[in-house]
This record gives sequence, structure tokens and C-alpha cells, in this order.
Amino acid sequence: MKLFFCTANNNKLREFREMLNIDVERFDADIPEIQSVDISKVVEDKVKRAYDMIKKPVIAEDTGLFCQDLQGLPGAFVKFFEKTIGYKKLCSLIGRNRKAVARTAIGYCDGKVTKSFVGEIKGKIAPRPAGKAGFGWDAIFIPDGSKKTFGQMSAEEKNMISMRKVAIEKFKKNILPA
Repeated sequence: MKLFFCTANNNKLREFREMLNIDVERFDADIPEIQSVDISKVVEDKVKRAYDMIKKPVIAEDTGLFCQDLQGLPGAFVKFFEKTIGYKKLCSLIGRNRKAVARTAIGYCDGKVTKSFVGEIKGKIAPRPAGKAGFGWDAIFIPDGSKKTFGQMSAEEKNMISMRKVAIEKFKKNILPA
């Protein structure tokens, strides 16, 4: 099965190729995202639009950071928080309850089936950003059982426990032929 991954991010493409262990080709298109805190809705809409453009099986991904102290924000809007207030300020907005959930949704559409597969891991928001590895909010999320943020972990360490890995495993189990 050949899949097209709707992304402009070569690092994500590399991660998907490694984790899926199949041929995944990048499909780089400027597809507007619907605005929703629900990452499943975002990716399902995106893969439907992408499929309509190329008429081939396509996947897309969206990730969100859901902070308990902020009633689930920033969620899927985390990239807008980064652009407007930055991660240092986001860390300072969190009160005593620093618990958070990191979620990734992988959307899939082949013209007949449209589904999303969600992976999540629990953790907490660091008091301040730490680490340069990864991307986006990796420097502020500490997964349960770790003392390091994703940004302080190697790619191999992060990929062993990440919410993306959980979502990819669900995708593989439900979509890819055995």
C-alpha cells in the first residue's frame, strides 16, 4: 500500500516512514485547517480535502497539548499560542495544576473510509522551556515517568513513548494489511 502524507515537514515524514515501515510519499499542499480544539475533526477534514485533490490514500496528522489548569487549552491551537505569546509565557500561565495530555491524531482517507486514530500520553507542563530537540512545544512537555521534556530527549527516546507512536500503532492495526 502506498500512502501520501499531507505535510510540509520533512522531519515528520521521516518519522512516519520509520514508524510505519512502508512507502510514504509527501504530499505538500496548502490545505486550510478548520478551527477546532478537537484534533480528530481537524485531521479528518484535512484528509478528505487532500483526497479530493489527489484521489489516492492520504494521511495527515495534528497534535495538541491539553492543559488541565487551562480547561484543555491550548489543545489544537498550541501553534497559535507559540506564535502569539510563546512557550515561556504559556508555562507561566499554568497554575499549580501542571497536568497535561499530549495528543496526536492521524487522519486517513481512501475515498471510501475516513477515520482518525488518536494517541495520547499524560504528563505535565515544565515550569519553563527546556531542551532544543524536537519541534513546537516539545520543550515544555514532560511525559509521566520522565524528568526530561521531549525537547531534552533524543529522537529515539521520544519515539519510544510518544503519542504519535501510539496513534501510528492504532493506524497500522486498523488500516494497513497484515
